[in-house]
Amino acid sequence: MIAVIVPAHNEAADMGRCLEAVNAAAGHPGLGGEPVIAVVALDACTDGTAAVCALHGAAAVALDARCVGAARAAAARHALDLGARWIASTDADTVVPPDWLWKQVACDADAFCGVVEVTDWLDYPPAVREAFTGRELPCDGHRHIHGANLGLGAAAYEKVGGFQPLVTGEDVALVQALERSQISIAWRARRVVYTSARRSARAPQGFSSFLQELERDVLRTRGARLRAQALVR
Repeated sequence: MIAVIVPAHNEAADMGRCLEAVNAAAGHPGLGGEPVIAVVALDACTDGTAAVCALHGAAAVALDARCVGAARAAAARHALDLGARWIASTDADTVVPPDWLWKQVACDADAFCGVVEVTDWLDYPPAVREAFTGRELPCDGHRHIHGANLGLGAAAYEKVGGFQPLVTGEDVALVQALERSQISIAWRARRVVYTSARRSARAPQGFSSFLQELERDVLRTRGARLRAQALVR
């Protein structure tokens, strides 16, 4: 069995799209009919996230940690207890492509690290999108780590102790532990997952914070350039 784990803190608005995409990926013919279960960790949820999960057939585990690392770990533990051989991780504001799971389990490695693409840039200026595209470098062999596009075998997960209860950076810590244990990792540009540029961060110093810091860098650079041009004139 394959498991998809999703941490959630009040994600009712986005969870439906996420799980619809996961269910589509679960039916990919390349998986040969292998069962797939989605496990959502309801971390201090006070909205309708649980109802959305039930509507889409996802299992749910509840906790009150307000910690993305603890949430991913709780979902992964539930999946392992159910007999999952592969754990794929994504986020509630992310949509995975139909061949996402197939590409992960067929990556010829014990773990998979993929890239993300932002689909709704909201009010971010075009320069931020250009800067992000330049940094992400979606090619095989990249060194990006995203909890929204990550997967690994159950044995590898257990060997390194799984996700740590970190409020941010739990995905990076897991991959670093895999590297220390010399577990094989496929750094693949395909399949990319599609995530949002929402400004309401769920994890401090997570992807939302990264984009906002990138925006500040871009605006500072633009301001310095304009001041330099003014001096030349």
